[in-house]
Amino acid sequence: MVMPLPQTTRQYYLPKFDGVHNLTMREAVVTPPKHSEVLVKIHAASLQFRDLLLAKGKYPVPAIKENVVPLCDMAGEIIAVGDEVEEWKVGDRVCANFWVDHIFGEFKSGYLLSALGAPIDGVLTEYKVFPVHCLVRAPDHLSYEEASTLPCAALTAYTALQGSIPAKGGDTVLIQGTGGVAIFGLQFAIALGATVIATSSSDAKLKVAARLGAKHLINYKTMPDWDEEVLRITNGRGVDHVIEVGGSGTLTKSLNSVCYGGSVHVVGVVAADGDISTLPQQVMLKNASLHGVIVGSRVQFEAMNRLISANLIKPVVDKVFPFEDAQKAYEHLDSQKHVGKVVIKISKD
Repeated sequence: MVMPLPQTTRQYYLPKFDGVHNLTMREAVVTPPKHSEVLVKIHAASLQFRDLLLAKGKYPVPAIKENVVPLCDMAGEIIAVGDEVEEWKVGDRVCANFWVDHIFGEFKSGYLLSALGAPIDGVLTEYKVFPVHCLVRAPDHLSYEEASTLPCAALTAYTALQGSIPAKGGDTVLIQGTGGVAIFGLQFAIALGATVIATSSSDAKLKVAARLGAKHLINYKTMPDWDEEVLRITNGRGVDHVIEVGGSGTLTKSLNSVCYGGSVHVVGVVAADGDISTLPQQVMLKNASLHGVIVGSRVQFEAMNRLISANLIKPVVDKVFPFEDAQKAYEHLDSQKHVGKVVIKISKD
């Protein structure tokens, strides 16, 4: 028996951009999928630091859709397919790529307008239509809540470590913090055979990093010259890769931490501003690569999922909130008490 498709969807939107208190629920019409589209029942969505910046009006993008539906990370099941869709069927478990139109190859400026949850409506909704070219299959061993953490945080970490100079067995990788990208970076580095040095302001969070395989732990509150400690740990050589989440506040220390010819992958700007006047000299004298990362393509997503499945990697989910408590999920992320990912469970079945 074919079940009738839903006619409406509950979703959140942001009428203003001056705080998470603006998050508002509404009911919207569900349109059936067109020829090369599918309709997805979204089971779970996860939060990024980006989502806080967006809600507070601090997200630097070319355009933000008026009354935008936020969030970019989801996992769900296909409940209807367009008449030209051959590669997907009803019941398939899927995630959507962060950049809807970045399928493969180098990033192009036009892709900036295809980011879910800013230029186009995002995934904090019960049902959503997606073009098939942005979809990937969710790993079988993951729950919907776990799979919802992959599109942005996991793919950013994967792209950093598997870019133009890929991390390999025997490398040393420095991970900053214990947020979503950092924890995935730690897990991927271990799966690739690298040694991980993890930093955090919390000893309790560092214990989580240790359980996940980090060999060396640095509390940067009690050891503010953490870059010198990295050099001590590596006998003066430095690390091969740094997953840099701080931005200008930590960038010079990251470059001091990296080895000659090493790579610093800039994936975030969560630290306070700092003096980067010596940056050009540091990059030049270290012969270092400064690599900006803005998530990745659908093809990279598929490759990452093969790594996740082969190693049975399980995302670290800090807390799951019900759909009705979406604002509390934002507030929990903003508190910075989490380790790993904060998730909103959208579907009740």
